[in-house]
Amino acid sequence: MSGKVSVIVPVYNSIACLEKCVASVCAQTYRDLEILLIDDGSSDGTDKLCERLAEADGRIRVYHKENGGASTARNFGIRMAQGAYLGFVDSDDYIEPDMYELMVQALEKSSVPIVQISRDEVSEEGERLPDVCAPPDKERFCRSEEFLKELLLHEGDCSFCTKLVKREMFAHHRFPEGVLNEDFSLLVEMLQDVEGIMILPKQCYHVVCRRESTTRKMSGDSFSRVFTDIVDNADKVQALVDSDYPQLHVYAVRFNLYQRLDYLLHVPVSQMTGTNEFYKRVIRYLRRHVADTVTNPYLTGKNKWYLILLTIAPRTVRVVHARRMERRTREQ
Repeated sequence: MSGKVSVIVPVYNSIACLEKCVASVCAQTYRDLEILLIDDGSSDGTDKLCERLAEADGRIRVYHKENGGASTARNFGIRMAQGAYLGFVDSDDYIEPDMYELMVQALEKSSVPIVQISRDEVSEEGERLPDVCAPPDKERFCRSEEFLKELLLHEGDCSFCTKLVKREMFAHHRFPEGVLNEDFSLLVEMLQDVEGIMILPKQCYHVVCRRESTTRKMSGDSFSRVFTDIVDNADKVQALVDSDYPQLHVYAVRFNLYQRLDYLLHVPVSQMTGTNEFYKRVIRYLRRHVADTVTNPYLTGKNKWYLILLTIAPRTVRVVHARRMERRTREQ
């Protein structure tokens, strides 16, 4: 095997988990790699920890920048990377020692520029959680159209942390900055440039699910912009499908309805007003697609009932749902 792997790790106030993450990357059986720690303006001492880790392993390079978000840190790392292959690891996750060796082998024996390893989810205490993305039984080549279909069904893995990508794929692509759900957006773009993705069955990437997600945490009348960004991305992929993949139309509509359902089950009631243009746009879409809600075979019965009720009386349903979730939280 030949070709350096650049592992880009965006870091922000990760002092509690960064050492475990970096240790798992340093322990890779594929030795020809560099590890780029991109400190995104940490304020808890993580910046100094990065420097100490670099002193212990010459393959680690540290860069400090003003806080701008994970996408800005990843894009900075792409510019600094020297490897033929680029991978990404989130600072609160960890990986198996043979992950990059398996992925480089798959890249070099095939003509595909993107390889995906499988993942699992674990709690902060290390307890195995149900799989979000089921791994295949064996190595599998998935054509771009089929992979897009799986994403629209919420069956595919859009995370770039489980991908190893040939450097040239980033010649004209970057992570969108200032938004969330950025992996999905970039992956949909890249799928237009490749025949497909090779998927490996071994679950080598471990996602640590923390109690307070930085992308989905709510507080009072505020809520994460991820819920608006997923709707925007659903609209973009709907336009792409209608233009280039009309055979996937029913899946794209299902995806759009589901993303709007997610938004409506999280938006604060105080923001469900006639002056909130985004909220009104979501409701207008539901009202135009009542027939699709009823007939779409890829929505569950529960999805359909929620969508129909939210179309008729969105504020009332949201209030009832919020009370149910609060009661469930108290009982746990």
